[in-house]
Amino acid sequence: MSELFAQTGLNTLAQARYQEIYGDAPMEPKIAQLLALSDFAHRILSRFPEWGAWLLDETQMQKRDCPDVFDFSSVLADEKQAFAQLRHYRLKYWLKVMWLDLIADNEIDDSIEYISALSDTLISNAYQWAYLSTEAQSGSPKDEAGNPLPMTILGMGKLGGKELNFSSDIDLIFAYPRSIATSGGRRSIESQVFYTRVAQKLIAALNQVTIDGQVFRVDMRLRPFGDSGPLVMSYAAMEDYYQDQGREWERYAMLKARPIGEPSVYWQEFYELIRPFVYRRYIDFSVIDSLRKMKHMIAQEVRRKGLTNNIKLGAGGIREVEFIVQALQLIRGGRELPLQTPSLLTALEQLEALEIIPQEVKNTLHDNYLVLRKVEQYLQAFDDKQTQTLPDNTTDCSRLSYLLRCDDYQGVDKYLNRVMENIRAEFSQVIGDPPEEELEEDDSAAYAWQTGEIAQLGDCKAQPCFDRWQSDLAEFKQGLSKKQAGTRGRDILDKLMPALLRELSKQNMEPALARVLGVINKVVSRTAYLELLYENNGALTQLIKLCCHSAWIAEHIAKYPILLDELIDPQTLYKPLPLSAYKSEIQQAFLRIDAQDVEMQMEALRQFKQTHQLKVAAADATGVLDIMKVSDHLTALAEAIIAKAVDIAWGHMVERYGAPEGATIAEKGFAVIAYGKAGGYELGYNSDLDLVFVHNRDGESHTVGDKSISSRQFYMKLAQRLMHLFNTKTLSGTLYELDTRLRPEGNSGLLAINLESFYQYQCEQAWTWEHQALVRARMVLGEENMYTRFNEIRHAVLTQQRDSAKLAQEVRKMREKMRQHLNQDNDHQFDLKQGIGGMTDIEFISQYIVLKHSHTYPQLCTYPDNIRILEQARAVAMIDESEMDTLISAYCQFRDRYHFNSLNQLGRTVERLEFDQYAQQVSQVWQRLLG
Repeated sequence: MSELFAQTGLNTLAQARYQEIYGDAPMEPKIAQLLALSDFAHRILSRFPEWGAWLLDETQMQKRDCPDVFDFSSVLADEKQAFAQLRHYRLKYWLKVMWLDLIADNEIDDSIEYISALSDTLISNAYQWAYLSTEAQSGSPKDEAGNPLPMTILGMGKLGGKELNFSSDIDLIFAYPRSIATSGGRRSIESQVFYTRVAQKLIAALNQVTIDGQVFRVDMRLRPFGDSGPLVMSYAAMEDYYQDQGREWERYAMLKARPIGEPSVYWQEFYELIRPFVYRRYIDFSVIDSLRKMKHMIAQEVRRKGLTNNIKLGAGGIREVEFIVQALQLIRGGRELPLQTPSLLTALEQLEALEIIPQEVKNTLHDNYLVLRKVEQYLQAFDDKQTQTLPDNTTDCSRLSYLLRCDDYQGVDKYLNRVMENIRAEFSQVIGDPPEEELEEDDSAAYAWQTGEIAQLGDCKAQPCFDRWQSDLAEFKQGLSKKQAGTRGRDILDKLMPALLRELSKQNMEPALARVLGVINKVVSRTAYLELLYENNGALTQLIKLCCHSAWIAEHIAKYPILLDELIDPQTLYKPLPLSAYKSEIQQAFLRIDAQDVEMQMEALRQFKQTHQLKVAAADATGVLDIMKVSDHLTALAEAIIAKAVDIAWGHMVERYGAPEGATIAEKGFAVIAYGKAGGYELGYNSDLDLVFVHNRDGESHTVGDKSISSRQFYMKLAQRLMHLFNTKTLSGTLYELDTRLRPEGNSGLLAINLESFYQYQCEQAWTWEHQALVRARMVLGEENMYTRFNEIRHAVLTQQRDSAKLAQEVRKMREKMRQHLNQDNDHQFDLKQGIGGMTDIEFISQYIVLKHSHTYPQLCTYPDNIRILEQARAVAMIDESEMDTLISAYCQFRDRYHFNSLNQLGRTVERLEFDQYAQQVSQVWQRLLG
C-alpha cells in the first residue's frame, strides 16, 4: 500500500478487515485498501468474499458491460427469487464501481455514466418482470398489430441525465401511450388498472427492503399532482396536465426526463408531447427569476436544517452548476435544439459550441463540477448513504484526504473552498440578484408608474413631454384592465415600468414611450417577454432607442415578440451579415431542424427573415447603412430564403413522388426568376416578391419513385408547395406575399413552365408591359446552364427591334392606367411612387430606353436595376449627363424618403413643396423622351 495511504492511519483498519474476511491468506493490498476505504465494500465482501477475485480480474474491471439480471426465456414467477437477484446484482456491480473509483482512480464522468447504465438495466429488468407477471394474470393492452403496449418509464433528475450518484434515490414517472383494455388474459381490465399494477410491482421490486437490502429508494413525487396524483397516466392526460396546470419547477424537472428500457416507437411521441411545455420558442428569461426563488428556498432549507459543509446545496455547490446550465438550456433551448438534452455535461459542451458561454467559463464549470461529483461519489461510497455533507469523523476525513491526494484534511478544506468559490462566481454572473432589487429611497419613476404623475420624473423637463407621456401612460394603464397578465405578470410589470420610465427620462426620447408601450401591450400577457426586458437593461435600452428611431420597428417587434431576443446583444443588432453570408447562415440555422417537421421549418424561415430584417432596419434607422445598401441586404436576405424554401419544397416533393429523371438536389432543373424590386435589387421592408418559376426538363418524362408522376406535374406541384411555404399564415405571419401573375398568361398560365416555352411566349404572345417587366427581371436561383440560357433569352427578347411610336404610346398608356388606379397625388401632397415625376415615372423611362434602343445598343439590357440602366443610357448618349444626374438623384431621394416613411409608418406621400423641383425635372425628361 502507498506511502500516502500509510500516512492516513488506515493501514491498521485495512489489515484487520482483510484478515477478518480472508484469514491467513496472502494479503491482496488493493482489496485490503478497498476494505479500509469503504464500510459498504467491507459488508459486501464479508458476505461474498469470492467477489474479491472478480475485482482483481483486470479484464472484467475494464469492461463497462451491463448484463441482464434475469433470464427471460422463462417467466420468473417467484417474487422472492426476483427480488434477491435484483439486489445481488446491485451489490456486485456497485462493488465494482467502488473499485473503479476508490482504487482504480476512474474518471468521475465515466463512473456516473456507468452507474446510470447499470441502473437502467436494473429498472428495465424489474419492469419486464413486473409486466410479464401482470400480463400472465390479466393479459395486456395491445396495439393495432397485436403487439403489447409498453409502459413508458421516465428517469428524472440525475438518472435522466445519466449522471446518477452512487447512493441516489431514483425519481420516476410512469405513463402509457393509449387507453386500451387488456386482452389475452382470464379477465379483461382497463389499461389504467393494468399499468397501475405493473407500476406497483416495479416499485416494490426496487424499493422494498428485504434481507438483501433494497435496489433503490424510489421517489414518485415528480409525477403530475405529486403524491395525490395517479401512479400512472395516459399520454393524453399528461399532455392536458402540463398544458393547463404544469408549474414552473416542473419544466426544470421535465428537462431531465429520459425514457428508460427497451426503445419504443412511442418515445418520440412523448418527446413531442412534452417539448412545448419545457422549451419556449422564444428566448425565455422567466426561468432566471424562478431559479432565484428555487435557490432562495433551498438556501432557507439549508439554514433550517443546519446543513453545513454541504457540497451539493451550499454556496458554490453542485446544485448551482445545475442551476446555471438548466437556466441557459431553458432560456435558449426552444431555439437551439442541441440544448434539448437531459445531460448536464452535454449541455455545457453545446453552450460553448453555440457561443452562449465562453470556453473559459465552460471549462471552469465543467472541471469544478466534476471535482464536486467525485467528492460526492467518495462520500457516498464510504457507507452507501445518500450524503453530500463533508465528514466530521476521523476515519472519513482520512479517507477523503487520501483520495484527494492531500497531506491532511486542512488541505481538503482549502481545495474544496477554492472549487466552490469558482462555481459561486459564475453562478452570481448568470443567476445573480434581481436587477435593481434595492431601489433608491426616492424612486420618482416607481411613483410615476403607480400614480400616473409623469411630472414627478425630474429628468424630463419639457412640458410637452409631460403631457404626451401622461396621456400615453393613462391610456396604457386603462387598457391593462382588459388584459390577462396574471399575478406574476403584474409583479414584473410593476418592476419593469419604472425602469422604462427612468431610461426614457434619462435619454429624453419623447416619441418613444407610446411606441414602447405598444410593444409591451402586445406581450403583457406573456410574462417571459416582460422578464426578458426586466432582466436585461441593455435590451430595454435598445428597444427604447429603436422605437424612437422607427415606428415600423416598434410595430414589427410588437407583431413578432420573438424579436425581443435580438435586442440582448447590441454588437450584433446593428451589424447585418455580409451580403454573401445570408445563404450560408440560413443553412446553418436549419442544421438543427428536423427535415420532417414542416411547421418548424416554416417558423424557422419566418424567424430568420424577421431577425435579419430587424438588423437591417436597426442599421438603417441609425444611419449605419445607406439606402442602396439597405435594399441590397433585403434582396440578399430574400434570395437566401428563396433558395432554402426551394430545398425544403424539393425534399417534400421527392419524398412523395421521387425526383424527375436525371434530377438531384444539386441539379434540380428548376429555377426562380425575380421581377420588379427583387429583380432590380430594390426590395423594401414590406415588399412582395414577384416571381416566375421555370424548369428545363421534358414535361412528358416521369419521376423516379413509388408514386411516379410526369415531370410537368412535379414542377407544378413544387411551385404550389413553394406558394404554400411563403403565403401560409403561421404564428409568425406570412413569409412573403408571393405574386406569380407575371408568369406567361398570368393567372391562367402554368405555375411552372419550361424555359423554352417561356422564351416562345415572350417572343410570340407577350404584351409590351411584359417586356417592360422583363427589363427588371433576373434569375435568382438555378443551375449555371439555366442562368446562361435565361440571360440569352432576356437579351434576345429585349434587343428586338420595335416601332418607336407604338412603343411610346403603349408605355404612356400603361403608365396612365397605373396612375389612375394608384396615384395619391393632390395639390399639397406628392406621391413618391405614383405621382407625376415620381419613382414609377423614372422606372418607366429606364424601361422605355431599354426597349427602344437595345437593338442598337445591347449593353442597355445588361443590368436589371434602374441606376445602372440610366448610367448605360448616358454612356450611349440616350440621355445627357445632366438628365442622368437628375434621374438618379431624384430616384435615390425618393427611395430614401420612401424607406424613411416606411420605417415610421408615414405613408408614401410627402409635402409637395419638398420634392416639387425633383418631380418637375423628372417630368421634363419624360416629356422629351415620351412626349
